[in-house]
Amino acid sequence: MGEVASLRAAIAALVHDGDTVALEGFTHLIPVAAGQEIIRQRRRNLTLVRMTPDIVYDQMIGAGCARKLVFSWAGNPGVGSLPRFRDAVQNAWPVPLEIEEHSHAGMANRYVAGASGLPFAVLRGYAGTDLAGLTDTVKPITCPFTGETLTAVPALNPDVGIVHAQRADRAGNVQFWGITGVHKEVVLAAKRSLVTVEKIVDRLRERPGAVVLPHWTVTMVAEVPGGAHPSYAHGHSDRDNDFYVTWDSISRSRTAFQRWLDEAVFATTGGVAP
Repeated sequence: MGEVASLRAAIAALVHDGDTVALEGFTHLIPVAAGQEIIRQRRRNLTLVRMTPDIVYDQMIGAGCARKLVFSWAGNPGVGSLPRFRDAVQNAWPVPLEIEEHSHAGMANRYVAGASGLPFAVLRGYAGTDLAGLTDTVKPITCPFTGETLTAVPALNPDVGIVHAQRADRAGNVQFWGITGVHKEVVLAAKRSLVTVEKIVDRLRERPGAVVLPHWTVTMVAEVPGGAHPSYAHGHSDRDNDFYVTWDSISRSRTAFQRWLDEAVFATTGGVAP
């Protein structure tokens, strides 16, 4: 486990048509390069899972990779909506997109249940919402001890979980810090996992507050410097705010989006598209 490979080889080995794939990262350490490599390898009929799908999922949906999106919030953070996502939902372009909506707490607890080997999670987070009436995977449940009505959501166990991190060693142990989101949970919940990293080192150094994923929890590791762009990797890169604004204009036009896809993704061999 923790096999070190190129990004191209890792995606080819781990991500298959029809898979359920989770690319996680909350503002920080978003595995954008991995998402673009999935586009480059023309994967299809994926169920994409993510708490906060932003522009990398807009790109994947617009490229025709997805048949379903499981999520709790979607948007271009600080800018606006996701035009390729909206086009797929409203106009079935380039293919129809099914959606399954949850709360942030619901999604996080679904990953925790999956990582814990449990069939479902229980929480109060859906009280006062109409999601239970709109989402089949949100169900009321009665507490056997107090009689309180709570909400149950099924565990998430993606076929593939993908995250980005600051570094890994050559044995495949991974270390990350900053806003850690649900990195640990999605890797532990997934059947197969890929961690792209800024740097592979001979030995991990101690760092207060850092999370370490032992090599036996990770299927594959790929060194992809800048692999989170335009999001940031704490200690390595800053958030590229200008790109988020630029993406809004690119993504509003099908023609402009397809031109960007051809020039920035399909015409390149790897890394993050500019």
